[in-house]
Amino acid sequence: MSKLFPRLFSPVGLGPHVLRNRIVFGAHTANMAEGGLPTDRHVAYYAERAIGGAAMIVVEPMPVHRAAVLTRGNFRPCDDSVIPHFKKVASAIKDNGAVAIQQLYHVGAHGDSDNSFHPHWSPSGFPSYHDSDGSHPMSEAEIWETIDGFVQAARRCREAGFDGIEVWAAYFGMVDQFWTPWSNRRDDAWGGSLENRTRMSREILARIRATCGPDFIIGLAVSDEPDYSVALTRDELAEIVQLHDELGLMDYVTCGSGGYLDFHKLMPTFLYPEKLGADLSATLKRTVKKALVIAESHIRTPENAETVLGESAADLVSIVRGQIADPHLARKASEDRADDIRGCISCNQMCWGRRSRDYWISCLINPSAGREFEWGGDRFTPAAEPRKVLVVGGGPAGLEAARVAAERGHRVILAEASSRLGGNFLLAGMQPRRGQILNLIQWYERQLEKLKIDVRLNCYVEASDIQDYGADSVILATGSYSPETGFQKALPASETLPGLEKGNVFAVEAVMARQVRPGKRILLLDEGGGWRGCGTAWKLAEDGHEVIILSPDPFIGKELQRTTADVPLRRILKKLRVKWLLEASALEWHGNGATVVDHNSGEQSFVEADCLVLATTNMPANWLAEALAAQATPFVQIGDCAAPRQAPYAFYEGRKVALEL
Repeated sequence: MSKLFPRLFSPVGLGPHVLRNRIVFGAHTANMAEGGLPTDRHVAYYAERAIGGAAMIVVEPMPVHRAAVLTRGNFRPCDDSVIPHFKKVASAIKDNGAVAIQQLYHVGAHGDSDNSFHPHWSPSGFPSYHDSDGSHPMSEAEIWETIDGFVQAARRCREAGFDGIEVWAAYFGMVDQFWTPWSNRRDDAWGGSLENRTRMSREILARIRATCGPDFIIGLAVSDEPDYSVALTRDELAEIVQLHDELGLMDYVTCGSGGYLDFHKLMPTFLYPEKLGADLSATLKRTVKKALVIAESHIRTPENAETVLGESAADLVSIVRGQIADPHLARKASEDRADDIRGCISCNQMCWGRRSRDYWISCLINPSAGREFEWGGDRFTPAAEPRKVLVVGGGPAGLEAARVAAERGHRVILAEASSRLGGNFLLAGMQPRRGQILNLIQWYERQLEKLKIDVRLNCYVEASDIQDYGADSVILATGSYSPETGFQKALPASETLPGLEKGNVFAVEAVMARQVRPGKRILLLDEGGGWRGCGTAWKLAEDGHEVIILSPDPFIGKELQRTTADVPLRRILKKLRVKWLLEASALEWHGNGATVVDHNSGEQSFVEADCLVLATTNMPANWLAEALAAQATPFVQIGDCAAPRQAPYAFYEGRKVALEL
């Protein structure tokens, strides 16, 4: 029994099962299917979280009808051929001690015609909030067809060996659309009164129970969108859930946040408070008498989870991204090793970010996510022949390479030129609300110490030094730097921004490292559209500077759109009185401002500023690599010194090269 988390690691009964703890790995679209069928990628992904100690795993949603297909990696709907493939997934979960559930869903109006090639349908024919299409009001036959789709999907789950299913009534999907008067304008038996609006969900749950038997677990997933007046209030949602509970239609209810109306809270980034789903779960906990209540949404850590349980806000907690980042979160917490848990940084970059681009998901800080079947998850095979390994550079790539190499039994020296580990990632952690990055760097420091890695700070390595280390393998992770030329991709003919010699021009890294003192009025040239520029603008504005962002993009935070962080970020910047000029670039710097060109009209204007801050593309810091190549010394380059990119690829290459040693 855990001393730190006694509630979290107390068993609880669910249907005919006793869960070994209160931790759920909740449903999310991993998008890993090929030809609509689960693969070895799926099997290993879910098995790793079961091995890691999760008590219950809810496999990603199965569309119950062709109209509900949303992604290339969705499962094949309405087809018994999925059953033998799902048996492998269910067995992998159950054989490792977890209860196996599969979520079933229909999105109603919010379809994706590119993937479904099917008309969208909904209670009253509202537009899709997923794509730009509309839907038609469902006929009686289509309603029953949808209900039967849920029932048959549940039957397939039972035949595949799952312990139960979870019906998706969250995020303003099909079931929620029937519940909500704003989206259900029907005047027949399926609309109007509470009884009529809940008829579909009651029929679905009752028919699944009749088909799959009394011991088959049935869950219901709900969410709230309190910032939208047309959505159900928490009290209205509680009344609906209470009705289902009184009828004994489900064994548990999962409470999330956001939805298609408030998409940014659906998978909240670090811009939002933690434990978002606990408010709804606490409301339902006061009304639900028979079913267990699960809190989900931004419950990242065991500490979060223990607090939610201690406040009697839920019976169980669903930690999704936290267990993507560290699949062994539950096991480590049960052993009171919370400091060893690699904490999710709530960035959404490779989970929702990859899913939003219709790829299978992964994780920025855990590149084994989605590759467990190839890399063996987060459990490392000892090296056949331990080597002495020199890693040059203590940013993300170097930290991960050093850690994994040492985990595999290699003797590792990590040489970092500066006085602290983290590289440019450390500077990112100094931006507002990004302290989770600093926590991650501290996690690495603890792991490197436990692994007895020889960490040498303030250690600048030159080519002539390499031989003295006596290393069998040399890994270069020397990062990148700002060339400070002001080159803009939108103006390819100008290699250097005219006027730089007039001074007061700084790279964002110099600003975040407090190596310079920018003036009151700042023009920030952002060609990346990500946190490097936007987060620096936020920090400067918080510190009292007047900031104007100059971007060639049509909106601020273009690269953050895939993570659902762009809209809340722009709201924050607006409150801080940050201004921006869009679809524009700088033609010349004058020392006290810049000449700016509008790309749509060609018009030029002068923007006053005390300094110019550059968030343009970095260059690889690869001079050590060039010197070693010249003297024919073997080495491997990883991370930004191979090519400046975003952080996920540094972590990926760090782990990959260490696994290959």
